[in-house]
Amino acid sequence: MTAPTSLLRATVRPRQTSATVSGTLRREVHQPDYVVLVAVIALSAIGILMVFSSSAMKEYTQDGDIFGTVAPQVVWGLLGLAAMLGLMRVDYRRLRLVSIPLYVVAIGLLVLVLVPGMGTIIGGSARWLKLGPLPSVHPAELAKIALVVYLAHWLARRGSGAHGLWSGTVPFLVIFVPVVALILREPDLGTALVIALTGITMFLVAGASLSHVLALGAAGIVGVVVFAIRSYQLERIRAWLDPWADPRGIGFHSVQGLLALASGGLLGLGLGHSRGAGGLFLPNASNDFIFAIIGEEFGLVGAGLVVVLFVILAYQGVRIALSAPDTFGALLAAGITAWLCIQAFINIGVVVALFPITGITLPFISAGGSSLTISLAAVGILLSISRETVERGTWNDASADRGRRHGRAHLPGPRRRTGAARTRS
Repeated sequence: MTAPTSLLRATVRPRQTSATVSGTLRREVHQPDYVVLVAVIALSAIGILMVFSSSAMKEYTQDGDIFGTVAPQVVWGLLGLAAMLGLMRVDYRRLRLVSIPLYVVAIGLLVLVLVPGMGTIIGGSARWLKLGPLPSVHPAELAKIALVVYLAHWLARRGSGAHGLWSGTVPFLVIFVPVVALILREPDLGTALVIALTGITMFLVAGASLSHVLALGAAGIVGVVVFAIRSYQLERIRAWLDPWADPRGIGFHSVQGLLALASGGLLGLGLGHSRGAGGLFLPNASNDFIFAIIGEEFGLVGAGLVVVLFVILAYQGVRIALSAPDTFGALLAAGITAWLCIQAFINIGVVVALFPITGITLPFISAGGSSLTISLAAVGILLSISRETVERGTWNDASADRGRRHGRAHLPGPRRRTGAARTRS
């Protein structure tokens, strides 16, 4: 802690108290971060528009239904919006009560998707799980939010112990490795990379030893190269190094993405006027390479707007983490922000040939119901934290989240605190 709790309370403006019908005091919360809300809704709206533009003609030529891809996306988007607005109103601390069950369920689904007959194999990977009449879901998307919530809860309880080897790094690996290993087993290297970077970011923010993290990174790279790299992934690396060496073969995806971006120029060709009538020549135009269609139809200006919206989300997410009222909230906000922005950075980096093709979606924009719904739900948690932010110097000025009474998930009661009483509306 950089400041004693008593001194911190003296610097926070006292808040008024209000009573419910029963007379119980509740903590007051202010309005959510509307900058985050507007940025995310704008990204989701752009996503719906671009999914339709990039898929309509292809769907029409195949099935005669131009809404075949965008209609489910709209439904999932509405579900995600409802989840976001609902979670925004819920005290984010209640997630501590479900953090362990949520983590166990996520592990169970990741195991089920690998069971023959349970997982749906697409493109050589068993990533989708079909349970009875329910729509197919991508368990790795649930694993992202489950791991972030559980790591935030565990690291908040661990406190300064996160810096040690046996008190921090080793138990962190016990929590972290099963999720990454199961996703690598599908195989889904891109999603595993996003989850790995997110978890490492949270671990560092919580005070992990930098030397331990660097050692983990080196061991992880060696492990992936030795045990997880498949032949087709080596082909993707070759294509990344020189896509023009085989523009009609292994470099086809990268070359078509670059050509789409280049043909857009400054202002683009216009909505629905992408080369090849809505992405017929660009593989995965509505999901992995949707950023290329944005650049083709709306040019540098449109693609730049998407990047700016993600930068705004990253900046505001960091501010929310810095101003969170407790360590759990700070770590949770940092994890959600890292996850969404790292995934966006990798997806855009793939399209502009900064990284090899990984096969991950652009959050809020790419076609994919599980990704859209879970991402919006995560933003709802971020907005819940933003409703209780207080102006502080640094994130570790937040109230300590460890000690005997924090040995398990703790929800603040209605009792009045010493110093500034805070109420919840």
